Amino acid sequence: MEPIVTVQTAVTAFADWLEPTAAELDAIDTEMPVILADIELLDAHIATLDRVPSELDTRRLRRARRRALAARLELANLASPVTRVGA
Repeated sequence: MEPIVTVQTAVTAFADWLEPTAAELDAIDTEMPVILADIELLDAHIATLDRVPSELDTRRLRRARRRALAARLELANLASPVTRVGA
């Protein structure tokens, strides 16, 4: 019995185009507060899946929603161009 092996070597595993560009890494870095806030909100939701939310759970969910919204607002404000009145 002979082992089955691939005929072609893995050429694309180390291709340069598979790595993220500097611009993509900067975009991820800019969006990281939103990503972390969404993870925190998801964790709060997961914690309450199998039980009735207690008051502490409700506060944790509310706090996580506020952080997620604040992070999204901050990101939106960074992305929008600043306009001055009368200019």
